[in-house]
Amino acid sequence: MKSRRDFLQTGWAVATTLTLAACQKKPVSRDEPNSACLDYSRSFVCNSGQSNASNEVRMWIESRTIVRNHNTETEAIYYQGASCKSEDTFAEKNLFYKDNYDFLPVFGQDKVLIFRRHFDERPSYRKVQLMSETWGADPIIRIPQPKSIKELDTFEKIREATLEGIPIVTQTEIRNEQTGLSAMIECPCKTMNINPSTKMYQVDTGPVVLPDLSQHYDEPMDALNLAFIAFNAPHFADFVIEAPVPIVENGQTVRTVLHYSEIKSFEAVNRIFAVE
Repeated sequence: MKSRRDFLQTGWAVATTLTLAACQKKPVSRDEPNSACLDYSRSFVCNSGQSNASNEVRMWIESRTIVRNHNTETEAIYYQGASCKSEDTFAEKNLFYKDNYDFLPVFGQDKVLIFRRHFDERPSYRKVQLMSETWGADPIIRIPQPKSIKELDTFEKIREATLEGIPIVTQTEIRNEQTGLSAMIECPCKTMNINPSTKMYQVDTGPVVLPDLSQHYDEPMDALNLAFIAFNAPHFADFVIEAPVPIVENGQTVRTVLHYSEIKSFEAVNRIFAVE
């Protein structure tokens, strides 16, 4: 059996492409290392166009969240697509809708969770639907592994990779002992702060998919929320979650907007990797 060090040196050998059906709940493998991070520069969800020939869409994967149920020894994998804006696809002109909204999909379990963020809060903010009702029943997920993965387990390694412009991927594991649920949240590090005098770093990245591990949901995707993540140590992570915020004028709520405003902190296991 390969050791964790072997996986870090050579990467994890997995298929370059798979279908969404392969991402359904499956038994947890004790031999699968969390260090097998994705190459986010080449990771996409691609619709084949077979069931929706009018639009063969490709969406960049911005993060991956693996939710594990340790009571049943199963896991569910979710891929967060990049945001885009509401558009009249392939129109002759006026491509963006005037009442525009941010559109962000999360794929997994043969379903897609779609976040539609308008300038104000609306009932359409989140919706779970079957993939077959959107871009096709079984899109291709392209998730190639990096050629090399090196764990950055010291400040010096983190600073060197940051200054050299090497792509960095982070993994954060959180767990709820009462429910038996855990999650591994993985994403490319978009912002890294370095303080050479104190030898501190700080990751600031988002959005990512943060699951609520405090309860079991009938629809698992109802547990998923959008958040930004920050951490500067291996043992905790802070999240700011998108949530409704009331706008108050003269003591009265005149409107509710969506904003990254709900702050939560968790004990965590954070890992940082340089990928090439």
